[in-house]
Amino acid sequence: MPEKIITTNERVVAEKLLQVRAVQLDLRHPFTWSSGWKSPIYCDNRRVLGFPYVRDFIKSEFCNVVFAQFPEAGLLAGVATAGIPWGAMIADQLKLPYVYVRSKPKDHGLGQQIEGYYQAGQPVVVIEDLVSTANSSLQAVEALRREGLKVIGLVSIFDYGFDTAKKALEKAEVPAVSLSDYPTLISLALEKGLVTPEEERVLLKWSADPAGWTGT
Repeated sequence: MPEKIITTNERVVAEKLLQVRAVQLDLRHPFTWSSGWKSPIYCDNRRVLGFPYVRDFIKSEFCNVVFAQFPEAGLLAGVATAGIPWGAMIADQLKLPYVYVRSKPKDHGLGQQIEGYYQAGQPVVVIEDLVSTANSSLQAVEALRREGLKVIGLVSIFDYGFDTAKKALEKAEVPAVSLSDYPTLISLALEKGLVTPEEERVLLKWSADPAGWTGT
C-alpha cells in the first residue's frame, strides 16, 4: 500500500474509533465477513452511537466535510441501515432535507426503495458509515439516479481503501471522501503499540488482497 499523507482530522477520527472499540484488530483470531473473507480487522461504527461525546465529534466532522467539499448539496441520503442515523443527524445539523435508501424496494405498501420526500434534479450527498467493497454504496447511488437525483458525492466514517472499491466509485463518477481510513488506523495502531512492526506488515498485506489472505 503506497504511503499517504495523514491529516490531523483523519488521525483523530481513527483514535476515537479505537477508543470506543468500533475498530478491533485481531491477527490470531480473524473475523469472518459476510462475504466469507477472513479479516484481521472488524469495523462496527454502530458502537459510536453509544458514546455521546464521540458521536457528537464524528457528526461534526461529517458536517464539516459535507459543508466544505459539497456546498451545493441540496439533499442527504443515508444508506440502510448503518448510514441512516448518521445521515439524519447531519441533515438536522446542516438543515438539509433527508431521505434514506433501502438495500432493495419494499415488497409491500408503495414498494419504495427511497424513503422520504425528494424532487428529481436535487444534488444529493450519500452518507455511509463504512466503505469496504462499495457495493452497498453503489446500489444506493443507482437507486437515487433512477429517480432522477444528481449524486454529487459520498461521505463515510471509515474506508478500507480497497483498489476495487476505489475503481468502482471512479467508474460510477462518485467522488468519495472518508473521515478516516485503513492506512491511518494501522499507522496509529503501530504508534500506540497496539500492533508490532511484523503485525503491521501482515495487516498491510491483507489490505492488498483481502479475498486471498491466509493469515500470514
